[in-house]
Amino acid sequence: MIPVLQVGDRAINNNELIPLLKQYGILPQLMREIIIDSAIANDTLTPEENTQAYKQFYQQHQLNSEDDLQAWLQVRGLNREQLDYLATRNIKLENFKRSTWGDKLQSYFLQRKAKLDRVVYSLIRVKDICIAQELYFRIQEGEQSFSELAREYSQGPEAQTGGLIGPVELGVPHPVLANMLASVQPGQLLPPTSLGDWIVVVRLEKLLPSQLDEEMRQRLLNELFEHWLQTQLKENLQNIQEKSPQHQVEQNAVKSVNSEQ
Repeated sequence: MIPVLQVGDRAINNNELIPLLKQYGILPQLMREIIIDSAIANDTLTPEENTQAYKQFYQQHQLNSEDDLQAWLQVRGLNREQLDYLATRNIKLENFKRSTWGDKLQSYFLQRKAKLDRVVYSLIRVKDICIAQELYFRIQEGEQSFSELAREYSQGPEAQTGGLIGPVELGVPHPVLANMLASVQPGQLLPPTSLGDWIVVVRLEKLLPSQLDEEMRQRLLNELFEHWLQTQLKENLQNIQEKSPQHQVEQNAVKSVNSEQ
């Protein structure tokens, strides 16, 4: 069998290649890049986009002259055609994201907004419900500040900040805590609540609603793209698994057992 790859004294044939890619954990990344290449294969850049792509690529790799470029290509064993692929790939990928999911961003944002809104809140956590109730009443009656009591009594790292946490997105805290914070108004103190092994006293300080600005649009585009890519990757890896010799042997064994029964 003619080897498909020669590494030193080792000749790697076609049947060995896929198992080796799996063994070294390279196969998913290779397939990811191939899926992306297929998705952007038909994208054609405008002259302006092409110029911008090269400009960004040269800046990213600090290529300030033709000599710099030639040295960079030589070290990596690349030619001009491969340079064009590398320089234009990112902008083609961004074009693919926008053309595929750009008109879905508004609805996806509304779907995700509840977890994208950010909050600043104060937290005291203790193990004893009686202590938690006592602290709650002291804060409620204005006998001591939340910050003072958090520094003295809270048993988590928030004690170092006087109980203050955030801003954090509502998708970050424990789901029960997130629901509590989403249901109250800023300044509202919540009574002691069991949260896992802790009893917590919480006060919402600020609510910072998320907005569909340019930064958020890019983030959501990336999320939708990654969801799609992971689905594609899973399907392709499954196809490879089903076509592997070992899988065929296992399937034939199952069929043999079933026929005997």
